[in-house]
Amino acid sequence: MKDTTSQPIRTTCPYCGVGCGILVTPGPEGVTVAGDPDHPANFGRLCSKGSALAETLGTEGRLLTPLIGGRTSGWDRALDLIARRFTRTIAEYGPDSVAFYGSGQMLTEDYYAANKLMKGFVGSANIDTNSRLCMASSVAGHIRAFGSDTVPGLYEDFELADLVVLVGSNLGWCHPVLYQRLLAAKEARPALRVVVIDPRRTATCDIADLHLPITPGSDAALWNALLVEIDARGLGQWRNRVAGYDEALAAARAGSRDCGTDLTAFIEMWCSTERVVTAYSQGINQSDSGTDKVNAILNCHLATGRIGRPGMGPFSVTGQPNAMGGREVGGLANTLTCHLSLDDPAHRSAVQSFWNSPRIASRPGLKAVEIFEAIEDGRIKALWVMGTNPTISMPEADRVARALESCDFLVASDMVSTGTTRRADVVLPAAPWGERSGHVTNSERRISPQRAFLPPLGLARADWQAIAGVAQRMGFAGFDWADADAVFAEFKALSGVAGTLGADFDISGLSGDVPALWGNRPDGRFFGDGLFHTQDGRGRMIAVTPRAATPQMRLNTGRIRDQWHSMTRTGRAPRLNAHIAEPFVEVHPKDAARLGLAPAGLAAVENRHGRAILRVLVTDRTAPGQVFAPIHWTEANAPSGRVGALVPGAPDPVSGQPALKEASVTLSPFRAAWFGFAASARPFTPACDYWATARFAGGLRAELAGTAPPSDWEDYARTLFGLPGAEAAVLTDRARGLMRLSLSEGGILMAALFCAAQPVALSRKTVCDMIGQPAPAILTGQPPVGRADPGPTVCACLGVGRNTIRDAIRDGRCGDLGSLGRELGAGSSCGSCKPELRALLATMLEPVPSA
Repeated sequence: MKDTTSQPIRTTCPYCGVGCGILVTPGPEGVTVAGDPDHPANFGRLCSKGSALAETLGTEGRLLTPLIGGRTSGWDRALDLIARRFTRTIAEYGPDSVAFYGSGQMLTEDYYAANKLMKGFVGSANIDTNSRLCMASSVAGHIRAFGSDTVPGLYEDFELADLVVLVGSNLGWCHPVLYQRLLAAKEARPALRVVVIDPRRTATCDIADLHLPITPGSDAALWNALLVEIDARGLGQWRNRVAGYDEALAAARAGSRDCGTDLTAFIEMWCSTERVVTAYSQGINQSDSGTDKVNAILNCHLATGRIGRPGMGPFSVTGQPNAMGGREVGGLANTLTCHLSLDDPAHRSAVQSFWNSPRIASRPGLKAVEIFEAIEDGRIKALWVMGTNPTISMPEADRVARALESCDFLVASDMVSTGTTRRADVVLPAAPWGERSGHVTNSERRISPQRAFLPPLGLARADWQAIAGVAQRMGFAGFDWADADAVFAEFKALSGVAGTLGADFDISGLSGDVPALWGNRPDGRFFGDGLFHTQDGRGRMIAVTPRAATPQMRLNTGRIRDQWHSMTRTGRAPRLNAHIAEPFVEVHPKDAARLGLAPAGLAAVENRHGRAILRVLVTDRTAPGQVFAPIHWTEANAPSGRVGALVPGAPDPVSGQPALKEASVTLSPFRAAWFGFAASARPFTPACDYWATARFAGGLRAELAGTAPPSDWEDYARTLFGLPGAEAAVLTDRARGLMRLSLSEGGILMAALFCAAQPVALSRKTVCDMIGQPAPAILTGQPPVGRADPGPTVCACLGVGRNTIRDAIRDGRCGDLGSLGRELGAGSSCGSCKPELRALLATMLEPVPSA
């Protein structure tokens, strides 16, 4: 018998900056995905998103050919047009009239090609990326403190530390595998303590020994307070080994240190523990003073010398899979490749010589926010956007969309249609994860391969191939790479040149195709010896004066557990839509009562930049005066749920990173006359004032609302679902304002619509499970007799619902996490649902007070 078993292909996850290794095994029924037990980032662990990757590989909605003016084209014609328009624009208006805007999901090879073309051949540094939105403040803070953008520590430091401080990081939901490593270390060594510093009580607080719900924006004040106490206790061991100690201390003493919460226990923990890791993410970076906040953290580690040694140091956790690779290749507008300086003539000369390029950018280019402002005022005439959708992700997203519409010439490379591609003159079909090969670098500086295991769909190509094709047509030499490996080989060789100039990034000796940590220190860490990449070799402490917090209602933005960015990929996996299926806003009960917002109702969230309509979640996870909304929804699945439209474009003056968590908003009830829930075996696009769609295993579901009910519900439903001749069953209760309708064809239930004057209460999973089945009595909205209602999904990996979990706890079968895993499977896969499971256990097993 012929052996049809395929060997697993080692690749890397395309989601967050943890950089998990994955084993993909192609087979006759598709591919299977598993964690790579030998990869040092995850040791076989995967989160819910990574474990569902095989479910995201469908062809639906994919861009298959280049488009010019919305019409199908071949690659040669498309690349000819791009080269011609870019060449003409540069000749008429100069190199700075064009720009590239990329993505942390580009591979290193793509980044390298784009950076080489723009900075070395076009001669402009107008190349930036959406990584500017996620970690630019860390880059700037590192450069100010260390002399280079170098992450000092390793993931294993989380496990070796005696204290881990998570500040502005919901690690449990945003970097679940790193969270699971920390959780396992804490369970094995209970003396390891965890502090979470976050205005909001997040899932990560589940493992916290201490949660500090500080006033939003007061992070720098907190770290300044710690620095003052460090000095008072005589812990400034590196006082004479770093520059700027006295100035930083004087600023810390002078400024306000009120953070809205008691810092005594935290300061005692930090000061009395040598092995301390401070991990920070978007809650620090995404601020108009993000760089100062980063440096306030670094100041405390530099003062005490708690850096670059096992179990201690500051740690920037990146948001995107190759944000670090983009930093290494110089993909930001103010950096040069291989950690060389754009401001250093010798560095520029060396890079230009290596590239044999006619010119080299001599000054920083426009950063992300500035690029779109320059399009708006006519300074940038041509833009190429790769692998991102700024009409969703950029602050003042509506303004960005209008700017793109006004751009003289817009090119967009993507795998699916987006708000950006729909406005583009030329659209290029990009090969995504699974169809392309290259490299990514994770948050601990570990370079890992991404390898293709599928042929490119249609005419899709890797971004570096498109860039090379345009460069050659513009008459530039040096872009004739045979494959991605050739691009990477050139990048490695250039890093060797950088190494001779003193750069810490030198991977010229990197060999093989296995995950590799870069750096020339024996233990892989930097700066533990007190030697930095500054001119005098000393670290720099920065004087930080905290900014005052704004008193208005403040919108905090972030991610949810099972979705990634704008759901281009995760939205395809039905199980990833089961936990949270629509955009929402968290509101404290006091604010909800004051504003007249009802639980499960809808709120209009507004400011001068834009408006969103979001489902109301009343919870004390947020403090009064603060609201939280996730970032993931787009015009494709919830047009009114785009929170980027509310975010101001105010950037940090040092890093250029916009303040994505600092919008002032007003909230008011959205006065809907009716609410609805719909499910269909076929795709459909709702037509009403509010809607949000999500996939389930048998089709598409939607939440609906409108300010005026249709005149004929049956006609509305037939039009909505595209089923004009289907057999209808209708249940109406005019007194209660209820309408329930199902449509069947050939005895098979094809669609159902449930409407009411209030938010619709029914078992949504039950309704979705019945779609595509022989038409049952669905209009009750409850399971048929004899079938249990599992309730809303808690464990996305194994599809375990809240009611199932409650029943197992209630009848005594399960009394802890272990038994829930053994009996139901809940929490036994990626573990991201464990905080919610613990909360259910705590609530249901709470002792009853004695009489």
